[in-house]
Amino acid sequence: MKEREEQRLFDLDGNARERLVLWIRRRMDEYGITVDALAEALDADEAAARAVRYRDAYGNTWDGFGEKPDWLARAIYAGQDIDHFRC
Repeated sequence: MKEREEQRLFDLDGNARERLVLWIRRRMDEYGITVDALAEALDADEAAARAVRYRDAYGNTWDGFGEKPDWLARAIYAGQDIDHFRC
């Protein structure tokens, strides 16, 4: 029955963001999730997503986001396989 009420909220016209926030708050209450715990989990996810993915013997690193660093581009141009640097 609770799910029908929630589905009705999603089906109604109006501000989708407010309905989504309400739904999230209810799930947080239902599972005992605090705002601090949620913030910690989001920070941990971000840190894991930005973990070092490539490293060379000189300690140069790259997380795989953005433009390829010069040290890695030079190594690939010289014929080295990028998987050689994968952590």
